[in-house]
Amino acid sequence: MTDASLVALALIIPAAAVVLIPLFSRWPNIREAVTLIAAGLLAADVIALLGRVLKGARPATGSLEVVSGVPLALEVEPLGMLFALVASTLWVVNSLYSIGYMRGNNEPRQTPFFMCFAIALSSTMGVAFAKNLFTLFLFYELLTLSTYPLVAHKADDAARTGGRVYLLLLLGTSMVLLLPAIIWTWVLTGTTDFTAGGILAGKADGLTVGVLLGLYAFGIGKAALMPFHRWLPSAMVAPTPVSALLHAVAVVKAGVFTVMKVLVYIFGIEFLAASRQNQWLIYVAGATILIASLVAMTKDNLKARLAYSTVSQLSYVVLGAALANGAAMVGGSMHIAMHAFGKITLFFCAGAIYTAAHKTEVSELAGLGRAMPFTFAAFLVGALSIIGLPPLGGLWGKWYLALGAFESDQLAMVAILMISSLLNIAYLLPIPFRAFFSKAPGNPGPGGLKEAPLTCLLAIGVTSLGCLILFFFPGFILELLQLIDTR
Repeated sequence: MTDASLVALALIIPAAAVVLIPLFSRWPNIREAVTLIAAGLLAADVIALLGRVLKGARPATGSLEVVSGVPLALEVEPLGMLFALVASTLWVVNSLYSIGYMRGNNEPRQTPFFMCFAIALSSTMGVAFAKNLFTLFLFYELLTLSTYPLVAHKADDAARTGGRVYLLLLLGTSMVLLLPAIIWTWVLTGTTDFTAGGILAGKADGLTVGVLLGLYAFGIGKAALMPFHRWLPSAMVAPTPVSALLHAVAVVKAGVFTVMKVLVYIFGIEFLAASRQNQWLIYVAGATILIASLVAMTKDNLKARLAYSTVSQLSYVVLGAALANGAAMVGGSMHIAMHAFGKITLFFCAGAIYTAAHKTEVSELAGLGRAMPFTFAAFLVGALSIIGLPPLGGLWGKWYLALGAFESDQLAMVAILMISSLLNIAYLLPIPFRAFFSKAPGNPGPGGLKEAPLTCLLAIGVTSLGCLILFFFPGFILELLQLIDTR
């Protein structure tokens, strides 16, 4: 199969699922088989592309010129390859989990749910493989629109309010900040192509670079930099598989991936470091890491605590981009993958707890580990990975970020990384400890085992194992990221 065909199939496979899923709405088993088959085919397609990219190829499709000099085009480069690999792999697992969750909770409108998921994954592939800012912007906005119905899925007042905040902040930042930044970049350079070494060197002075950087950093609202982060906690009204999609598979990862890609291929990390305009973004990212962690400690609602944890963890990736050196870029990019597996495990566990025990608050979990030992053991694995402790994959992103901070003489950021890990311990580890070691008369004892449906547990087991595997075998990610041409 040609490179162009493989790239096109990455968008076509989930799009085809959108057409097929409603045809079998009256036969749930077949409908969900379509979802799983599409997810499996997409993962296989992306893995085939990975083999070619690791050999130095840059698979691409032909371009469609929408406006003179502004084509719609796809091309696979190493950073996009990593994002696509994470998203496509986790779609398989998330689909399996969604089946158990949606059935276990008798959720309504399951056919539109799986359709919107498929549209979101097709959009995610478009974001990952976009050859230029124009293409990326189109798929970025489609991702927002396709996930809005998922956020508002429950259709109650809370869901409608959360959905409005989600849509308003993400579309608002895009239209008011990101789109003007893209147009300004095109006016300055005559192109929107992602180019090794960037396209702004010699085209923009220091002040222009600083203003553009601000427009991109805050205009990419999915990266959830404070103060444009409120959409993420508000979206926690969605069903847990949607929370997993938002936090691990697509939406927030599309945000931080876009920040990284813009800084590497539009600004160029060498040019950005030389301009010194990156300094303020380093401190904004560092502040978001700490403040969001402190807020997470105050939340009793489990999903809200995990949401603020995600706001903090996303800024690790932004910090990696803002430090503008090779080690930090590798650390931030690795954190996209490592955080994805750790955080999706935590959200899967939160959904399993809700499905099996109907508990949503941390204060309600005392003693529940005796009834749900597998779920809370997996939660502990995911938590330790987020904290960054060996032998779990979350260590590696933080390791390379610390090296990058040392390389840039940003000792304050090294301290922030260390303090953040301590805060991670403070708001995550009490959850499994409370479940296993505290006593609560209302919770079942050792004989009252009651776990979530089997498909949920299988998904939790796979992502927990992924956290462990990524510690021992991070080499292919490093090999992929070393192919990025930063010049």
